Amino acid sequence: MCVVCGCANTAAAMEGDHGHDHAHDHAHDHAHDHVHDHVHDHVHDHVHDHGHGHVHGPGCGHHHPHGDGVAVVAANGDLHFGAGSARVSVPGMSAERAIKLEADVLGANDRIARRNRLHFDSHGIAAYNLVSSPGSGKTTLLCATIEALRRRAPALPVAVIEGDQQTSHDADRIRATGAPAIQVNTGKGCHLDAPMVAEAFERLPLHGDAHHGQVANGAGPGALLFIENVGNLVCPAMWDLGERAKVAILSVTEGEDKPLKYPDMFAAAHVMVLNKTDLLPHLDFDVQRCIAFARRVNPGIEVLQVSARTGQGMDAWLDWLLEVPAGAAVPAAQAAHSAESQAENQAESEADVLRHRIAALEARLAAVGLQA
Repeated sequence: MCVVCGCANTAAAMEGDHGHDHAHDHAHDHAHDHVHDHVHDHVHDHVHDHGHGHVHGPGCGHHHPHGDGVAVVAANGDLHFGAGSARVSVPGMSAERAIKLEADVLGANDRIARRNRLHFDSHGIAAYNLVSSPGSGKTTLLCATIEALRRRAPALPVAVIEGDQQTSHDADRIRATGAPAIQVNTGKGCHLDAPMVAEAFERLPLHGDAHHGQVANGAGPGALLFIENVGNLVCPAMWDLGERAKVAILSVTEGEDKPLKYPDMFAAAHVMVLNKTDLLPHLDFDVQRCIAFARRVNPGIEVLQVSARTGQGMDAWLDWLLEVPAGAAVPAAQAAHSAESQAENQAESEADVLRHRIAALEARLAAVGLQA
């Protein structure tokens, strides 16, 4: 849980920091002043004093409490350090302190995420947060998706925000397709956050088009924004970026039990894309078992099977991306005038945000028999 171990305390490096004065100032006014200062106050000092915590998924056996937040499986002695109320273990930190830090940091982030979401929705932009482990094929799938969208919906604006710890390799690959992209390097950070996305979006042509009325609401989304998160199946699960949906991409080379090993990510995702299906004849990967595991964690998750290399399943993937959820179309002028005030009015207290998250997760886990 990176909000208590310290990796949330990272200033991201972004392409174009030397220019675009308006975008830089605007994002700082609405994001960094509210979020990153808060993270520094509560996380930075702590991590130097106490070290790094680790997140583990829900238990898989009969646990017996043994110490603060640690459960022992009686049959074999396995340890579960996520059994306490905070669901994380950080040396020298109480569960109460960990919960308080999570509420502080995520509460600040979620306020910016709500603002991002209102901003995107008011201009008919469907934003999708692509999450996975490293090497799942996110960037290859994105490149193939951009090419396919150019054939299927040539007038649809598409843009990408790329997240990695270092390099601009992935953004360069996206730009080679002709689509605009902004690289966000997180340094030691293991995920993107809402302020990073707000600042990156300010630097995309899509942002200017939206504010000049060139992104329209119609029978489908007026534009698509793909946010390729840092390769990590743990931390990005809990960070809302303002997206319409999280898309969990799982390569068939990874093993069908990933949804059980990393349940928070698959519980948070709206859809699971099984990628690299062209390799199935060469692997011992049980597709139906993988789907069953994913639905044990998240009964409502949709599943798509895709090969970015061969194009298999791409039509169904495009159908999903271009679908219009009920109530998604919002008159741009009306929403633009009220977005700021709505964001402030909808802001919940930090304690309420945390209680809602915990209650929702506990209910989901209880429903599938994985109560921690």
